[in-house]
Amino acid sequence: MDIDRALPAAPPAAESSRDGHTAIVCHALGKRFGRHRAVVDLYLSVNAGEVVGYLGPNGAGKTTTLRLLTGALRPTAGSATVSGLDCWRSAPAVHRDLGYVPSEPALDLRVTGAVLLDLDASMRDVRATAARPAQYALADRLVLDLTRRVGELSRGNRQKLAVVLALWHRPRVLLLDEPTTGLDPLVQDTFRELLRDTAAAGAAVLLSSHALAEVERFAHRVVVLREGRVVANADVATLRHHAPHRVRVRFADPAAATVLDTVSGVADRRADGDEVTFSVRRHAIGDLVAALGRVRVTDLEIREAELEELFRSLYGGAP
Repeated sequence: MDIDRALPAAPPAAESSRDGHTAIVCHALGKRFGRHRAVVDLYLSVNAGEVVGYLGPNGAGKTTTLRLLTGALRPTAGSATVSGLDCWRSAPAVHRDLGYVPSEPALDLRVTGAVLLDLDASMRDVRATAARPAQYALADRLVLDLTRRVGELSRGNRQKLAVVLALWHRPRVLLLDEPTTGLDPLVQDTFRELLRDTAAAGAAVLLSSHALAEVERFAHRVVVLREGRVVANADVATLRHHAPHRVRVRFADPAAATVLDTVSGVADRRADGDEVTFSVRRHAIGDLVAALGRVRVTDLEIREAELEELFRSLYGGAP
């Protein structure tokens, strides 16, 4: 199930924008921590109004990429820009355009959510009184009490506060690192509405998530990272097209399963009595059906690979 050979990695050039503006560009971006190469020769672009799902197993380099884009880390190779500004050299200016929800928000536990939002407004040169309508409207949608100290909030409510901090100023670029972690299902639905509204308003969104159904629903395109390198860059439909189908066959006579030896493109074959499961390339489905027509089959199921299976194949079996 090695489908990444059939899929192009990100090209070393910005792709055509959905509205003429490329908001995020990583060019040959690299980051080392000692001998460990966390990000390797990364080419990535996200256009205004586009949601890009950024996927990979733990340790693949997703969070490192996002921290490079925020200017929290200095690249050891290449460059990262947001709205044409270098993320390291022009970090304060980049932050004005940026909203960021980290996987583990580091918030001052001693103050209330309202105080944090006032501080955030002042750092953006916005009067607190002018910022509060947008801030409190978001808090109301997420059912968040801004009068409580952060240290008194649950994990989920701290995540809500991080979302409000990221979205209230209508950022042009939104970086999300596992943003729905700790949110209950109803609040996740509200967050997804906010995400859809943010992209529709023209923001470029880079969404790192293990919630594959979430990525499939909202992402225009998916970039898959493995060991710091891009192994696929395509829309979900293209990924599915290149993925093998999963097949389950029950034979009247288990010995008849040898007919599968005549079909190219069969892989991951497992037998359990009279039942055999395997994967098969899309181009070989016709040959498979013809071969099965020569023997007696009592049950047959052919389905497209689930998104989770597809990405497991790209991850190389990583958890």
